Amino acid sequence: MTAFDLPIPSHFDPTQVGTVRRVPYQDIATAARYWAKLHSLKPAAGDKVRIGLLPIDCQLTFCGKDFELFVAGRSGNGAIDDTRRLCEFIYRNLNIITAIHPTLDTHVAMQIFFDIFFVDEAGNHPTPMTMISRGDLENGTWKVNPAIACTLGVDYMLLQHHVLHYAGELEKCGKYLLTIWPYHAMLGSIGHALVPALEEACFFHTQARHTQLGLEIKGGNPLTENYSVLQPEVLHTINGKPIAQKNTRFIEKLLKYDYVIIAGQAKSHCVAWTIDDLLTEITAHDPQLARKVYLLEDCTSAVVIPGVVDFTDQAEAAFQRFKDAGMHVVNSTQPLDTWPDFNL
Repeated sequence: MTAFDLPIPSHFDPTQVGTVRRVPYQDIATAARYWAKLHSLKPAAGDKVRIGLLPIDCQLTFCGKDFELFVAGRSGNGAIDDTRRLCEFIYRNLNIITAIHPTLDTHVAMQIFFDIFFVDEAGNHPTPMTMISRGDLENGTWKVNPAIACTLGVDYMLLQHHVLHYAGELEKCGKYLLTIWPYHAMLGSIGHALVPALEEACFFHTQARHTQLGLEIKGGNPLTENYSVLQPEVLHTINGKPIAQKNTRFIEKLLKYDYVIIAGQAKSHCVAWTIDDLLTEITAHDPQLARKVYLLEDCTSAVVIPGVVDFTDQAEAAFQRFKDAGMHVVNSTQPLDTWPDFNL
């Protein structure tokens, strides 16, 4: 196998990345099969060097400007530019990407990071982007909404103890404070879907290389945040009982690839925590495996809401830590034969 840049198919329109539209699957399938013959692309099952691409949460809820949590970055156009470059990367490297595993952040209304979960003494809910510390819960600034306990079928005092434990665990582990997010990535919504331009590129890849798209669902547990696709933010209750489990199956799949390439949204949150969890697993197996992980720095942006929050510095610090551990921070436009430690 050799690395070479394929041309980008004519159906791809970079000006339409981030828009909502229907993917014409049958037409794309026909075009992809023609493309495979034209460029002598072989089925991915025969790849001697296996490369997994992990696009994290490239959904309309994060990547569409009119949606709930558009990841603007400091440029103001972050996730759209990132997705355009990621689509182009997939098309140019169809011949070497073995499989694509997009993650899908997936939520329902009653979850610990949505405003309905908490109330103040007057019964008001916190506004989006409120950060709730353990101290806020101890002093009564916020408490669990009693109606939530009924809905979830959990004893109210037990749920109150849970959120105290949960907020404390986040602080003890050096993670972000419990954040109240705008409703986003709601299961069944348009915002939950992959950006159509990326969905189209992924589908084109499945048809050109005869490989299945490996979608990974995360985020549905009502009692924990789940930035990382590999595990939730907090694994156990105050009594040591499991809240949720590691995604051991997917961890093992990623570790079996010769190379793993990571992109997506947001650099400061779901991307950073997924990489952090992957690095933890790598360190436990063999720290040298970090050198087979490549982070597409120009295909990811931090959460920035002007005048409210800016997580850019935290994102940059995390990527520097990953680089120091042996992972490679690269750009999607770099020729792959110039990537360090990358040998086909």
